[in-house]
Amino acid sequence: MRLYAAVAAGGFRRHATYRVATAAGVFTNTVFGFVLTFTFMALWDERPNLGGYDKPEALAYVWIGQALLATCGLMGGGGFAEELIERIKTGDVAIDLYRPADLQLWWLSADLGRAAFELLGRGIVPMAVGALAFDLALPDHAWQWPAFLVSVALGVVVGFAIWFLVALSAFWLMDGAGVVQIAWLCGLFFSGMLLPLTVFPGVLGDVARVLPWASMLQVPADVFLGKHTGWGLLEAYGFQAGWAVVLLAAGRGLQLVARRRVVVQGG
Repeated sequence: MRLYAAVAAGGFRRHATYRVATAAGVFTNTVFGFVLTFTFMALWDERPNLGGYDKPEALAYVWIGQALLATCGLMGGGGFAEELIERIKTGDVAIDLYRPADLQLWWLSADLGRAAFELLGRGIVPMAVGALAFDLALPDHAWQWPAFLVSVALGVVVGFAIWFLVALSAFWLMDGAGVVQIAWLCGLFFSGMLLPLTVFPGVLGDVARVLPWASMLQVPADVFLGKHTGWGLLEAYGFQAGWAVVLLAAGRGLQLVARRRVVVQGG
């Protein structure tokens, strides 16, 4: 486990070196936060309590989304998916598969380090700016903060598992760009980044709320806002952990198939 802890620390340090990019990301998240906030204010003025949120909760949802946009990889795998796809295309992944370190655990550790930096480096400042500029609903109880962080951590794992599967698809496709674009659109729409999933009507809403992307924003936001308490909170964690296990197992299976393919071709 020491190796993977070192990889996670390395992932944190690697992204911490890009200070200009981090500052640009903070600025971008803050600007989009303001744009979405004014949009949500107009919408909630016309439809109070839309989706079960009052206006302060809806505005808090906007800024939670901006804080988790990069953290959970809502619109991309934090760069690791593109890097892994490139290694598959060039054949360098064969070296990775023969290393004593597990491929999935290596990239997961690196992504956890990246996510920790993104939350601290790009998440806190926009959220603080939003709280100062607008009337946001904030946790009423101290336990909601650690509960929120646990939910975010689970969301990060689910996000990694999705993008790991996307990256491994490059073993069977000439170019993984199409799958990346589909995953990007699904993350944008089904995570609740555009609107809370509770706003989606009928069957669309029912389906959207049980897809894995809901684990990356909708569930953590609801935990932050106190929508899940007691057994409901455990059910929310179970939903996220369940998807994490299923998707990681699927990634493990694809990794084994890919390894066999590399061995056969190498032999």
